[in-house]
Amino acid sequence: MTERINIGVAGAGVFGGHHCGKIAGREDAALSGVYDIDHDRALLQARKHNVPAEKNFADLLERADAVIIAAPAIAHYELALEALRAGRHVFVEKPVALSLEEADELIALSMTRGLILQVGHQERYVAEAAGLFDRKRAPVKVDCVRHTAATGRCEDVSVVLDLMIHDIDLIRKLTGAEIESVSARGENHAAEAELMLDNGSTVSLAASRRAGTPERRMTLVYDDGIIEFDFVNRKAANTTPSPLHACFDGEDAPLSFRDPLAFGTEIFVTAIREGKTPSVTGADGRQALQWALSIEEAAGIGASYDQQYKTPERRRA
Repeated sequence: MTERINIGVAGAGVFGGHHCGKIAGREDAALSGVYDIDHDRALLQARKHNVPAEKNFADLLERADAVIIAAPAIAHYELALEALRAGRHVFVEKPVALSLEEADELIALSMTRGLILQVGHQERYVAEAAGLFDRKRAPVKVDCVRHTAATGRCEDVSVVLDLMIHDIDLIRKLTGAEIESVSARGENHAAEAELMLDNGSTVSLAASRRAGTPERRMTLVYDDGIIEFDFVNRKAANTTPSPLHACFDGEDAPLSFRDPLAFGTEIFVTAIREGKTPSVTGADGRQALQWALSIEEAAGIGASYDQQYKTPERRRA
């Protein structure tokens, strides 16, 4: 494929707006349209980029080779399923779906149709560029904290599927292990979990979207040292023998550090153009979802949360 790839965006909220900007700024892709159940919101983004604001998702698909789904999580599965059935490549924000059965259906359909299914776990790009995945050993202990203030966004799912799932994805990639046991507590806006993995590693996770002070950090304890990341203040410390590439700022910093969202867009476009597997696949999204659902179940949260989002109108927002 040599011509520009037409990409539509479903969901015209804050994150959808960011995605529109990233696509519109590329030379090898074109923003073909915007869809949102709130048509006025879609119009705002569409006018900004001089593209159509579609009243129906099917109309968005007609104009597109691929779609980015940045709607509320409750709508991810339905929109991704419709897009894949229409033969469109899909970049869906995390979580990939709300059940393993839904995720499996999306993965199977993308494979059968030969389509890209990429999931928006953007933190993965930062960790990879930093060299965390180059280590040949797994951390023996992981401690993660992810706190944000209330924004009202993404509250159709629990904080586990909204925030904690970022750290879950990183831990799965870093350890290559499975959960042996899980203990969790909390409520839909704040939760904590302790995991024992089958390789002997222990994991502590804390997430809140009602915190007064933003905090996003990860501490990795290895048998030969400690690596610490402070994602809010963009700092890193390392006492292991392995080099850590953590130049977050400046023109020399890789795009994955400076703008992970734009880097994810680049991966999506390249995967479509060159037929490559994206670095965060539907299967990766499914694995992170599996852990997240196990934590939700252990904490007794999530599944029945906020039934207003179960209506068809909210599911397609």
